[in-house]
Amino acid sequence: MDLSPLLQSFVLHFGEMGSRWGINRTVGQIYALLFAASEPLNADQIMEKLGFSRSNVSMGLKELQTWNLVRLVHKPGDRRDYFTTPDDIWAIVRTLAEERKKREVDPTLSMLRELLMQTPANADERHAQGRMREMHDLIELLTRWYGDVQGLDTDRLVMLLSLGARVQKILEIKDKLTSLPGRRSKPAAPASEPPFDPDLDPGRD
Repeated sequence: MDLSPLLQSFVLHFGEMGSRWGINRTVGQIYALLFAASEPLNADQIMEKLGFSRSNVSMGLKELQTWNLVRLVHKPGDRRDYFTTPDDIWAIVRTLAEERKKREVDPTLSMLRELLMQTPANADERHAQGRMREMHDLIELLTRWYGDVQGLDTDRLVMLLSLGARVQKILEIKDKLTSLPGRRSKPAAPASEPPFDPDLDPGRD
């Protein structure tokens, strides 16, 4: 690699991590290089810096484009394609999360829904469906939460993530407020007395 020791360590690490995230080592290293580069790079520059073949670089860039993790840019007077990553790190995180949801979470939910619609043939299948329903409900709950979080603007998302364990304290305060005497349901009002009828007055002569 034609990289400084600092950049080489970063690129090599992302290559190893890429295989754990479902992408191959080459793609991970290309992405790390583009992420850390001070300016967009073309395929020839990527080949030179990483020591990859043209075919590996071409396939790697295509895969990153399918994940929407790189942007294609052009320079005036230069017909070559240049590649870079979004400037906003949060945009990268959102894109990566959305793509992984589409590829991993959504197919799992669809499969679970289909299996839960089937009539169990015996006790073992009824037990299995019960466990599947627990998994389905948990994943669906997390998916709804994910959708709510994705709808937040970046500033609010950062604020939410910064709360950490303080969320528990907020929930505890909320529970205390809702349990205050003034917050309890009021007792039912007594039934109104019937209007006074002088003919029924026992003290009348």
